Amino acid sequence: MNLLPTFAVLAVAASLQAQTPAARGAYLVKTMGCNDCHTPLKMGPKGPEPDMDRFLSGHPAGLKMPPAPDLGQGPWAWVGSGTMTAFSGPWGTTFSANLTSDKETGMGAVSEKDFIQIFRTGRHLGKGRPVLPPMPIPAVNEATDEDIKAIYAFLQTTRPIRNAVPDILPPRS
Repeated sequence: MNLLPTFAVLAVAASLQAQTPAARGAYLVKTMGCNDCHTPLKMGPKGPEPDMDRFLSGHPAGLKMPPAPDLGQGPWAWVGSGTMTAFSGPWGTTFSANLTSDKETGMGAVSEKDFIQIFRTGRHLGKGRPVLPPMPIPAVNEATDEDIKAIYAFLQTTRPIRNAVPDILPPRS
């Protein structure tokens, strides 16, 4: 009887249990692509790259976006900014949120309970306006409460970056 696969599974399970919630949250944020939209891109020597000085700080408050281009009836349906932090489509214009631990403009003052409710309800802070595209609420809603708590724990360890992200803009009429 070969017990090697069983030991491998047990080793992975033990490794996952040994992680702190914040370490697991860091892993989830990295693998779930949170950084893709919540960290502004800057131009680097090889093209656009995440601006790690603004890690998870959302759409830069100082970057005022002009009106999004009118895409007509398609087939193009939405557009995004060069920073990958502003998106416009039939839902209006959305700006990626500040996920840092800043208590005034980020997640620092959001409770763990409200953070979980964002994903369970698809509503801002679990009770406000709908969370709009491109945030993949249906996919993130599949995460367990433990995973969402781990993400929350990690976000509370991030460097607070004061960055008041603009409110959503309604769709063109």
